[in-house]
Parts: sequence; structure tokens; C-alpha cells
Amino acid sequence: MANESFEKNVDRALADAQLRKNFAFAMGNFILKRRAVFSDVEQTERLRTLGHAIKQRALSRLPELLEQLEAACTRNGIRVHWAETTAIANRIVLEIIESHAAGRVVKGKSMVSEEMHLNAFLAKHGIEAVETDLGEFIIQLNGETPSHIIVPAIHKNKAQIAQIFHEKVAGAPYTEEVAELNAIARNTLRRKFYEAGIGLSGVNFAVAETGTLCLVENEGNGRMCTTVPPVHIAVMGLEKVVERLEDLPPLLRLLTGSATGQLVTTYVNLISSPRREGEKDGPQEVHLVILDNGRSRIYQDPQLRQTLQCVRCGTCLNHCPVYTRIGGHAYGFVYPGPIGKILTPQVEGLEKAGDLAFASSLCGACEEVCPVKIPIPALLRRLRDESYSSAPASSVPGRGCKRNLAERLAWKGWVYLNTHPRLNRMATSLLGRIGDYLPPNGPLERWMRYRSEPTFASRSLHGRVKEEGIADE
Repeated sequence: MANESFEKNVDRALADAQLRKNFAFAMGNFILKRRAVFSDVEQTERLRTLGHAIKQRALSRLPELLEQLEAACTRNGIRVHWAETTAIANRIVLEIIESHAAGRVVKGKSMVSEEMHLNAFLAKHGIEAVETDLGEFIIQLNGETPSHIIVPAIHKNKAQIAQIFHEKVAGAPYTEEVAELNAIARNTLRRKFYEAGIGLSGVNFAVAETGTLCLVENEGNGRMCTTVPPVHIAVMGLEKVVERLEDLPPLLRLLTGSATGQLVTTYVNLISSPRREGEKDGPQEVHLVILDNGRSRIYQDPQLRQTLQCVRCGTCLNHCPVYTRIGGHAYGFVYPGPIGKILTPQVEGLEKAGDLAFASSLCGACEEVCPVKIPIPALLRRLRDESYSSAPASSVPGRGCKRNLAERLAWKGWVYLNTHPRLNRMATSLLGRIGDYLPPNGPLERWMRYRSEPTFASRSLHGRVKEEGIADE
């Protein structure tokens, strides 16, 4: 999708009636579930304030905590690798796989691995990467990317999933029974868990105090990926570190409630070391790959670093009036929805992804439900300003990319017109006479594409006041 214009992607999504129907059904359920689990408004606000404080504290000490995490993990026997770019991260993962002569990797859900485009990279080197999260498994069968941070196949309904299984899984019958679809996926994946030499996962939180990697899930596939294969590779963005183990309970409560409307997720996996002597399961090696990919640059800006508070719950997507109508694929990048609109332009640059920041009504719903209180609308406005700014360079790549001579001249003309009263009266009077006859394909063509055509009054307010004999005070 990324090689096509965002506008074309949006037009295609809006024209897909089935897609919009699927999203309308799914998003409504997510909103109701979240509302039920966070029914006490005052308690929820206190919990969000606590979550915000925990992430703010971690970010305020980020360099120190990352060093502390590395030291603690190393003491525990976890091998830590640093990757400035996705290319370096991919190479590190490949080297680990090749050192064990493994031909297959089973993967738990990981948005960072999507950010790395790891599956395609490994495929080029003859290594099979098998997605084991059910949603990821479905879209991998269909050759797609995730449409949602938490529910990758949310854009598919039951009949569409049934058809994918029937066509892509050898010997699978067509069935729309959920239990039977789950059984097909389970039978297909069970053998791959045992045959894979490498298990790969993401990381929801990494505890600097203890060197513990925390993973949450609902299906058990993540636990299989991190215990059955002899080697476990965890990949994470550097912002996932938290200071103390006691920070986890409130963050987990916020994450699971916001993501799926659960009081607690089914599986909470805490990994602090490889298998130790006397233990009956677990990998013989654990590797942690910590990815930067522009995050340290974002961290340099006191306002924009709030982007890094995100816990990847996806609730901002569920409440966004834009995302719920166009779906995740229309954005053309790994992270869709409100969080994608502020993260992607900062990582990819405003020239490439700056249009995403303008795909918002600024209604504020995302900020109202964000479990860690990221001020997404304010950050969107900041990125919009950066797109046109001529001020000294900031940390945002591609700033000023939307500035052009015609627009600068137009705004200067507007200022001049509105600071000279006589000229303003003449222009207003002229517009009142000819405004309704302006050609539809003129300068307002794109603006009127989604708006009603403006009507122009034949007389200005000042003119009417003067005619009524009202004193101009």
C-alpha cells in the first residue's frame, strides 16, 4: 500500500461496502467492551493518571533505564543486542538464526517485527517465518499485512476467513463454525511449534529493575513460541522499558482493558532468563533485540517524545472516526490510526508520511480514551505546523515539505487584504456579486470535494449595519 497515494487508498476503502460493514460491527463491540470494563469514571481517570506518570517517569530516565535493563538481562543470561535501524535489527536476527542452522521461525505477535518487515527479509534468505497469532496467521495466509495493532484480521468477517482457510490450507473444508476454524489453525500450527528451531516474540514491557520481559496474549501461542523452541528472540522498541516490576500491574490493567475490554488478559508471560538447571521447559538461549529506528530522535523533543508513551493497546483506533471508516490498510504503513498519524511521520519523514497527520477531524476521542494520556490532537497539530514551518530545524525529518510559493503568496495577500479596510470592503463587495459564478474546477475544487459549496452574501455585515443606521462603536 505504501507505494500508492494515501488519497487513492482512502477512496478505495470508502468504496468497499463490505469493509466498512466489517469495521462498523467490530469497532462498536470494542467500544462497548471498553466502556463496561472502565465503567467507574473517577477510578479510570486515577488509573490513567498513574499509567501516564509511570511512562513519563520511565521516559525521563530512558537512557539510564536502558543501560540498567541491559545489565540486568545480561546477569540473568539474556543476550542483549542493539539495533539503530531496522536493517541492523534484521541482520542480527538472521545471524542468530543462521548460527543455529534453523530453517523455520515461529512468531508470536510483534508490531516491531512488522516495522522491520522481518518476514519478507527472512524469506529472501530461505527462512520460513510462521505467524502463530490467529489473526496474523489468517492474514499471512492471504498475503496481507495487519489492519489493526491488536486484531490484525479485523477487516475480515467470518465468511471471508472461512474462504481463506478453505483455499489456503491443504484439505481444509469450508466451514463458518468458529470452533472448527480454530481447530484448523491449531492443527496446522501445532507441528510447526515442535519443528521450529527459533521462536520470536515482541515485548509489551521490559523491566529495568529485574531484567524481565513481559508479554501478554490471549491464545497461548506466545507462550509456545517462547518455551518450545530451543532459542527465543524477543524484539522491542527502546521505549518499552519501565523502571520497576511494581509498575506492571497498573499498566497491564490499562492495556488489557483498553485493548480488548478484559479485566486481565489470559496469559501474562514474565521471562527473566533462559532455562535454568532443573527446569523442565524453556529455551536454552534468550536474545533481546532493542530497536531504535528513529525513536531516539523523537526522544530529543520534549513535546513529541510523548509519542513514546504508547503501550500499543489500539483503543485510539477503535474510537477514531477516520480509522473506523477506512481501516488500517488505507494508511499505507505499519502503524495505522491516530498513533500511526503521529508516529509514522516522525519515523518515515514528513515528505513520505506527512499526509497522515492531516487525516484527522481533531475530535479528541483518541486523547479521551488513551490509557496513558498521550495528547494526540496536540501532536497532530504540531506535525501539521512542522509541514509548513520555515523555523530552524527540529527533530522532525522533512519539516517544511509542504511550503510552496503559491500558498505563501496567497496568505500574504490574505493578510494584506484584511489589514486594509478600504480594500477589504471592495473585495467583499466584489465577491458578493461574482462569488456564486466562480467555476467549480477553480482553486476551491479539492476543498469542496467533501464540503458544501459556500454561498456568498450580496451584502456584507458592515454594509447591513450601516443601512440599518446602527452606530459603529
